[in-house]
Amino acid sequence: MRNLIRPAGFALAVVAFMAAAEALGCPNCKDAINTSDPDGLNLARGYFYSILLMLAMPFTLAGSFAAYVWREVRRQKQREAEAPADQVRP
Repeated sequence: MRNLIRPAGFALAVVAFMAAAEALGCPNCKDAINTSDPDGLNLARGYFYSILLMLAMPFTLAGSFAAYVWREVRRQKQREAEAPADQVRP
């Protein structure tokens, strides 16, 4: 299995690099920037910020959840440390 992973990863990387050369921006954004129309530039800027928002949202949600769990675990350890020895659960 290990002998198969390295060539498959290499082939996937080659295909990704070849596909990246053909990838272009959306036609609307490209045309809006080429014409230098102020309304078109605002539209392209709006697309740009909406894409950034969509890309950031999963990381924001996962980070918020991880911070909440970390804080609750830290609080629980602090409560256990402050509790008298006779009240500690087995």
